[in-house]
Amino acid sequence: MSSKPEQKETHQANGAVLPIVPMDCLTSPDRGQLVEPSDFLGPDGDGVEVVVLESRANAKGVREEDALLENGSQSNESDDTSTDRGPEPASPLKETSFSIGLQVLFPFLLAGFGTVAAGMVLDIVQHWDVFKYVTEVFILVPALLGLKGNLEMTLASRLSTAANIGQMDTPKELWRMITGNMALIQVQATVVGFLASIAAVIFGWIPDGHFSIDHAVLLCASSVATAFIASLVLGMIMIGVIIGSRKMGINPDNVATPIAASLGDLITLALLSGISWGLYKELESKAYVNPLVCAFFIALLPIWIIIAKKNAATREVLYSGWEPVIIAMAISSVGGLILDRTVSDPNFAGMAVFTPVINGVGGNLVAVQASRISTYLHMSGMPGESSETAPRKCPSPCSTFFSPDVNSRSARVLFLLVVPGHLVFLYTISSMQGGHTTLTLIFIVFYMTAALLQVLILLYIADWMVHWMWGRDLDPDNFSIPYLTALGDLIGTGLLALSFHVLWLIGDRDTDVGD
Repeated sequence: MSSKPEQKETHQANGAVLPIVPMDCLTSPDRGQLVEPSDFLGPDGDGVEVVVLESRANAKGVREEDALLENGSQSNESDDTSTDRGPEPASPLKETSFSIGLQVLFPFLLAGFGTVAAGMVLDIVQHWDVFKYVTEVFILVPALLGLKGNLEMTLASRLSTAANIGQMDTPKELWRMITGNMALIQVQATVVGFLASIAAVIFGWIPDGHFSIDHAVLLCASSVATAFIASLVLGMIMIGVIIGSRKMGINPDNVATPIAASLGDLITLALLSGISWGLYKELESKAYVNPLVCAFFIALLPIWIIIAKKNAATREVLYSGWEPVIIAMAISSVGGLILDRTVSDPNFAGMAVFTPVINGVGGNLVAVQASRISTYLHMSGMPGESSETAPRKCPSPCSTFFSPDVNSRSARVLFLLVVPGHLVFLYTISSMQGGHTTLTLIFIVFYMTAALLQVLILLYIADWMVHWMWGRDLDPDNFSIPYLTALGDLIGTGLLALSFHVLWLIGDRDTDVGD
């Protein structure tokens, strides 16, 4: 047996066979010295050219995958060659806290002003006849506004991940992703809108025991029409935002989901108010209009199903993506029941303007975090694969908010945006004389406490839920955001209602209820 290192491959160059030697073999067994050059002399003493390959074992822990999304490329670089530290997982998103905050800030403020506008609209329309006499419409509000979390934000997260991993680089791939996903969200919007109306009827019937078939059909027609039109408009906006983000060198994960909500709340609430008001006006003279509206949108379902089934990227979601959106709709409807019971009391009518704001801000921030964590995991493998970046244990709050990794850094940045963001939004509402309330110091303290607690809980749940789903072979892009935004609606509405009740009991609320 030869004492020379074993040559597993050869390399042909200029008619000579050259040995390919692993880097490990160039060191002596004690790793202290390099192997002498004489070991690689030819039979007549002439030198033999050696092609050296770096060992994968030696490179483990010192190769870091650089996926700077600004240039859309990936490169390998050895940032640390120290042998004193153990292997570290790759960090796909090398972003500083400043860069994360800078990219998130503008979409966050834009989304926040969208929720402020939605709150002002709700503050006005709560006095319309359809909201007074068909109070179950209030139950539809969080459920339909939550569609941006169930559908548009999920679409944004799904397309952002596809863009970041190169699945939308060619026109053919881009068109395939657009058509399949648009058809998918139309199916989901129609079904979820129909189920949301049923939930509103049930939740409205349980406390009072009163049921009206005309009101039930009105709720169904309003919900289905609103969900369909809003999802169509917002889906097209999302596609444009993600394509534009990639061309501008911006991480779509940081901007797509907040922009999905910036106009989402306003468009959805305006559509719900206008459609329900118009159908309510036709209820007495043309009772057949409401059933026809329901039948029309439901009749379009087979077309969207066929288109979505033909696309491999959306076929799986079409079959398996119903559980999160339906459960999320039910969770949001519970929040809607809280809103209905609270706003119906004249003492708490001022809560209407703040509900879309606190729910929207919390949902926007947690959707950004969930989308970022999902992209981070997708860059290290596929759902269900064992990965150092996907811990299976429940994380501690310290690891979620205070560890040095990029996801913890983004969680801190997003949490720090809560107070300044809400101060701006509260000032805007006060300037526009919305909410039938005076912004006292104690009210701001209670409101900020509720907002901070909501986002703190949501970011922690997001860290656990995304990794939990990943470890069980579930794509977080399709499953996590609906649950998180629905929980945001429930937690936000519940904490806000609790704050209003406490403030009313201690006599600090200065309400001025009127038309």
